[in-house]
Amino acid sequence: MKKIILIAAILMSSIVIVNAQDNKKFTIGERVSFKSDILDEERTIIVYLPQSYGFTDVKYPVLYLLDGGGHFHHASGIVQFLSAGGLTPEMIVVAVVNTDRNKDFTPTQLSQRPASGGAEKFTNFFADELFPFVERNYRSGTYNILMGHSLGGTFVTYTILNKPDLFNAYISVSPFLMWDDNLMVRETEKKLKSKYNNLKLFMTVGNEPNYFEALDYFTETIKTKSPKGFDFKYTQLLDDDHGSVPHLSIYNGLLWIYSGWKLDPETFNEGLAAIDKHYKSLSKKFDFVLSTPENTINLLGYTYLGKEDFKNAIIVFKENVERFPNSSNVYDSLGEAYEKDGQLNMAKSNYQKAVDLASKQENANLGIFKENLKRVSK
Repeated sequence: MKKIILIAAILMSSIVIVNAQDNKKFTIGERVSFKSDILDEERTIIVYLPQSYGFTDVKYPVLYLLDGGGHFHHASGIVQFLSAGGLTPEMIVVAVVNTDRNKDFTPTQLSQRPASGGAEKFTNFFADELFPFVERNYRSGTYNILMGHSLGGTFVTYTILNKPDLFNAYISVSPFLMWDDNLMVRETEKKLKSKYNNLKLFMTVGNEPNYFEALDYFTETIKTKSPKGFDFKYTQLLDDDHGSVPHLSIYNGLLWIYSGWKLDPETFNEGLAAIDKHYKSLSKKFDFVLSTPENTINLLGYTYLGKEDFKNAIIVFKENVERFPNSSNVYDSLGEAYEKDGQLNMAKSNYQKAVDLASKQENANLGIFKENLKRVSK
């Protein structure tokens, strides 16, 4: 990951996984702290950057996680897995670590929880401090998703009713809509607008019967009013409980939000122009500039390679090099195509480029690239 220049008084550390066998560290995120004037306290976020972040200059959609300390690890893994399979775009993940969730996530103050009722301030924190901070320090796009669980789901609902355009899509997991005598359910009847700007809400609950009545009423209100531009889905995951339901909810929620993202395999038979057209249409649908991913172009190249159509394989891999010149993998793939076509000098040149870049980037495939270079050098 690229080092990020941050303003003074910001503290940063890496989130790592240690491989016990060789004691090598794999960085999966960065912990960043900064002073919030709105909340009058220091706040911490944990940030995951996509695999291609260092090889491109594109802007990425962002998934914001409430209760970020608890959800960062498994949610960032889901994002990496889905995007690697071409099921969703690559995303930046920003996990907001709690200081007092009872304060931040709740819309009103209750006597039994004196610190509660800070939801309005927390939405202002997102709009006026966190979003600008992320935009200044990361290549974030304009498509933002918010995920919240339990009281975090209460905050999701509050935001939809009061500042719906703050995010483009929401994942609400077991939202506690019973807060303050079902306030959010009652507010839905009053504040639900008749028209929204392509808003998406994916709501789930586990096997939690105490939640069903409020969520059913909330769902019925949305269905009855049928707001234009409000895409809503509610699912009961009865094999899960309150603690386990977030994982599948994030997985299924992202798949639902980005439905239609996956490229039809038949499109590969139509060539790169048809693939580019698919991603251009997605850019229009989700309102952010999207380029055809490196892995997708590579897959097309290997499709040609599998048919022993070396000419088109080389053309496609060369195009990938043009688009992603800082990726070691694209040079290795081009080298393989040249090698199979018998152009060993060209293969050697590209394998060497892959090795050089991978060495600088500490790429896990460096050993493979070196073996390829050694083979053709003989």
